[in-house]
Order: sequence, then C-alpha cells, then structure tokens
Amino acid sequence: MPVEPLLQSQVPGHTPRRGKVRDVYDLGDKLVIVATDRISAFDYTLHPGIPNKGRLLTKMSLFWFDWLNVPNHLISADLAALPAEFQRPELDGRTMLVKKATVVPVECVARGYLLGSGWKEYQAHGTVCGLKLPAGLQLASRLPEPIFTPATKAEEGHDENISFEVMARTVGLETATELRARTLDVYTRAAKYAESRGLILADTKLEWGLLPAPGRELILIDEVLTPDSSRYWPKETYRVGASPPSFDKQFVRDWLETQPWDKASPPPELPADVVARTAAKYQEALDKLTG
Repeated sequence: MPVEPLLQSQVPGHTPRRGKVRDVYDLGDKLVIVATDRISAFDYTLHPGIPNKGRLLTKMSLFWFDWLNVPNHLISADLAALPAEFQRPELDGRTMLVKKATVVPVECVARGYLLGSGWKEYQAHGTVCGLKLPAGLQLASRLPEPIFTPATKAEEGHDENISFEVMARTVGLETATELRARTLDVYTRAAKYAESRGLILADTKLEWGLLPAPGRELILIDEVLTPDSSRYWPKETYRVGASPPSFDKQFVRDWLETQPWDKASPPPELPADVVARTAAKYQEALDKLTG
C-alpha cells in the first residue's frame, strides 16, 4: 500500500501554528515541531504532498545536529519524551521536542557558489549582498571563499537579501558578527563533509535563536542543512556555467513551469511521477550524507 502523505498534524487539545512545512505546538517553555509532508513552490502549498518527506527532513536535521556539535534547540526526537497526546503513530520519526527561543529576525545564509538571487545581483552589479566579488565569475562558479549573505525573514512572499550593515542595525553589531562567524563555520565544515560523500553544498540558510535570560545563549534552531534549506548538487555532474540538478523540489518547480498556470491562482495537482521522483531525490540526499 502506498504511504499517504501527512499534510496536517492533529493533536487533541492543541492548536499549532502552521508554517510552510512545519506545525509548531507551544508547550510553554518548550515547543513541539512536527515536519509534515507538505511541499511548497512559488509561495503556494501543493497537493498531494510528498510521502515521508517530513521524516526524511527530520532524520537529516538530527544527523547534522549531532555531527555539527554546536549549541542547538533539540531536546529529544523520541515520542516517549512528549506528552501522551503527542504519542501518535503518524507523528513518529517527524517530531522534535525543542527548547523555546526568541528567533533572531534575520535569515543567516552562507554561499560557497554563485547561483540564484546572488547570481542575478552579481550580473547586475558584481556584488552579492553588497560584497564585491572578482570579475569573470560564471553561473555556479565556486567562490574564492564562502560568503555570508543575510536576508530578511518574510512572513509572506520571498526573503530579501540585505547587507551585513543593515543586519547589524537590526540585531546589533556584536550579535551580527557572532552569527556571521557561526554561520560560516557551520557551512564550511558541512560543505567539506558533504563533498567527501559526493555532494556539493552550494549554499544554506540557517536560523538562530536566543535562549531566555540570564544566559541569552545563541543556539541553532529549526531545521539544519536539509534540501529544503540548502542547495545540494551531485559532485560528479557539476559543471561551471550550468545550473546543476539539485536534491530538492526541482522536479516540482520544473513541472509547474511547463503548466498553463498563472502563479496567482490555486496550483494544479502534482502527478504521481513528479511526487515519486521528488521523494526519491530527498531519500537519495539522506542516503548519500548518512550512508
């Protein structure tokens, strides 16, 4: 029997805040985060969802939290650690109990390669987030060294790149400097490991939070280094000058681009083969990284 995707979690007595993929339950001083099988593209949630996507994302985050060994929000991914009403079979493998933190209101992005919005800005101005880059770089070029390119956190629509100076005015220079250093450290170490497993980690987006006083410690929160927050490419097919295939929802985006859809009305239903190929890509990325 095919696995039915979990599009919404339901826990009696609790009302979650639903994001694009995650359902977040507030337990007071802790949160329960459920990774559903929702998938979004062009700012729309699509149907029918990708079976087991939430479990694959959770497994990858758990792997990286352990491997990176940096302060983070994870308390437990064991259902037995949760209140009884959360101990439901459909939540197994996709649920984390985490520390509650105040989210730093800036997306912390590290890039090792030139693609996406960074490539567009470079073509126009020779910069990415105001950082001057060498002339003559091509699409998907490896950068001389990884760069930190913060962005605003948009509740609706797309995040917008900002300069480090704007970030410093938002969160304070000391916090901005620490976040830049920590983000680049995570990216650099993870990229080196991924390359040893046959994957290029082109860029990643990290979220950080502050624990309550008196400590006010900065910790890594949300997901980490998954295909939903990072761009992974197969090392063996990487070529400068071309946009490499990535281990994410590329099949979904590519299929949508071929449809007579205006991106301003409800999107078409995803066909079974697109769902299956997308699920396989998420699984392949997990397998390559974790063996």
